[in-house]
Amino acid sequence: MKLISWNVNGLRAVYKKGFEDFFNTINADIFCIQETKMQEGQFEFELPGYSIYMNSAVKKGYSGTAVFTKIKPINVTYGIGIEEHDQEGRVITLEFDKFFLIDVYTPNSQRELTRLEYRMKWEDDFKNYLKKLEKTKPIIMCGDLNVAHNEIDLRNPKQNRKNAGFTDEERNKMTKLLEAGFIDTYRYLYPNQENAYTWWSYMANARDKNIGWRIDYFIISNKLKDKIKDAKIYSDIMGSDHCPVGLEIEL
Repeated sequence: MKLISWNVNGLRAVYKKGFEDFFNTINADIFCIQETKMQEGQFEFELPGYSIYMNSAVKKGYSGTAVFTKIKPINVTYGIGIEEHDQEGRVITLEFDKFFLIDVYTPNSQRELTRLEYRMKWEDDFKNYLKKLEKTKPIIMCGDLNVAHNEIDLRNPKQNRKNAGFTDEERNKMTKLLEAGFIDTYRYLYPNQENAYTWWSYMANARDKNIGWRIDYFIISNKLKDKIKDAKIYSDIMGSDHCPVGLEIEL
């Protein structure tokens, strides 16, 4: 089974920048999107063979997630059941026979860390949501988690120590998530791989110089670790400030 996750930074915009070529070439069983920045009905998709599920933010042109899947889910839910968190279209959960798939776009702590306190509450509530689901079936969770977990996961760790996405608080929450029984699939397979990034600032030619961060993940339940075949970063795919990431798993 092949799964792809991509923060497209505007689904309508990326459609004009080669999205369909990558989508058709990669031929994923499940393709997850973050930051759609659109409401349902604002754009018509031609994706034969795929069912489409979208969760849009109340605020137009902001946030949002989508899942395109060849495999028909048993059930689909939107959000995590907490009103405070469910206004921004950040989570879609698909239940399949052998696992839950969760597509997530984690809130950014923002400049001056104005949203860090909210982010901490989100982290706890989202982890609890995953653990509750996991009592029924194992988890495959993917998306833009807006955190570089360790120093190897960004080019300039010292300069970014107290910046959004690399604060001690955010990194500690990621550590606690993994300690709760989950695996960062890319680091599980490639623990020492350097210069492996999924997001680059639009400023100062950061992408050309590969001055990036790895903030997009496939996280799975420990019990699925022996099923992993490969984890990938498609850093050559353009169209967004993020690149797609992938997981190949035998289920």
